[in-house]
Amino acid sequence: MEGNTLLRKHQYEYTENDIGRKIEQNKIKNQSQIFKNIRGKNQIMKEGIELLDKMVVQLEQQLEYLEVMGIEGNAARVYFSRVFDNVDWKGRKPRIKNDYVNVTLDIGYTMLFNIVDAILQVYGFDTYYGVFHKCFYMRKSLVCDLMEPIRPVVDYQVRKSINLGQCKENDFEVINNRWCLKYKSNPQYIQFLMNAILEYKDDIFLYIQQYYRFFMKRKSASEIPVFIIH
Repeated sequence: MEGNTLLRKHQYEYTENDIGRKIEQNKIKNQSQIFKNIRGKNQIMKEGIELLDKMVVQLEQQLEYLEVMGIEGNAARVYFSRVFDNVDWKGRKPRIKNDYVNVTLDIGYTMLFNIVDAILQVYGFDTYYGVFHKCFYMRKSLVCDLMEPIRPVVDYQVRKSINLGQCKENDFEVINNRWCLKYKSNPQYIQFLMNAILEYKDDIFLYIQQYYRFFMKRKSASEIPVFIIH
């Protein structure tokens, strides 16, 4: 059977939770690593590391989809409030554009999404058919899945850019209650976000290449490739 056809067949036949569970475990482990990379950690940050590391252990178990989603939600609450303790953080709200930090995260995640999408398509995946995110009309669920462990790269860069004064409130304007990056600030934001992602360009490519081989061989979820943040 021709490679792409066999790959798609494997995709459409896969109905388990294990791959999604391991991807979420990888993401939470990387979120914990981001905390470990932050210098001068306060006690709240240290507690965050302990909490996230416990969730990583929880995800070693066979769990139902909703149980994995529950752990993911708990991890997000622990993680975002701490990784953005350098601003008045009001919560992660994708695409609502309710503050400048969320808008900057959306810009970085969109760049990452496009890179992961392009590599997956090179290998012939149906990018609309995920292994964890449920399939919705016109959403590339597999891209959403495989970028999960890489997202903390963007988070850490946004935190650093705020501290360095590269990312700041007056680079944005509010139009119809939605925060928007001013046109003149676009190049600098694209630069610092893309530079952070490109630091991992080889790791991202190898991660998806290894995932392709893993998926084609229908290996056990315990053998899934892991994206490592250093």
